[in-house]
This record gives sequence, C-alpha cells and structure tokens, in this order.
Amino acid sequence: MKDYSRIRVLREDAALTQKQVALNLSMHLTQYRRYECGESEVPLHIAIRLARLYNVSLDYIAGISDDKRGLTRSALTDGETRLVKSYRNLDRIDQGRLLERAAALEETHYKA
Repeated sequence: MKDYSRIRVLREDAALTQKQVALNLSMHLTQYRRYECGESEVPLHIAIRLARLYNVSLDYIAGISDDKRGLTRSALTDGETRLVKSYRNLDRIDQGRLLERAAALEETHYKA
C-alpha cells in the first residue's frame, strides 16, 4: 500500500470532492478512490495531471519534498535559475566559496 495522503489533503484544501477530481481526470470515481487511499499506485500521467490541477510539484505529491512548488521555472526568476545551475556545476570547494561570497555581499548590502 502506497501513501498518497497528500492528494487527499490537496483535494480537501481545494474544496473538491473525490467525484469532481475523478471527473477532472476522466476516470471512474472508484479508481480515483483507490489512488487516494493507497490501494492502487498512481501512474505517472495521473500524477502529472494532479500536480497541474493543484499547481504543485511531482516531488510534493510523491512525498519527496515538502516544498509544494519545487524549484520550478515559475517559482524562480531567470537569474535565480541561472544561479542554481551555475552552483550545481561547481565542485564542493567552489560551491563553498560562492556561498561565502554571497554571505559577504549580503552583509555589505545590509550595512548600507
């Protein structure tokens, strides 16, 4: 049995019934209920549709992250996205240097 409690919580937060979500996903209510209670595994294509419906990341639905939005393009500016990609391309030592430089810049900015 899988734990898909987040899709139930997301549905309830959106004030939707299981029937409404099942209709939105073009499936039988019984099948959607099986997903929500963990009796059946949610297929990827359904998880994607649920993520779009609730405007959350797949990582959130899967329980991998507690960040509902994840590091999606819509959550970050273009500059932030470039910064994250650059950081990831650095080795650990240079990542540490970059973080030190960012801390120094922040300190300078807040003193001004």
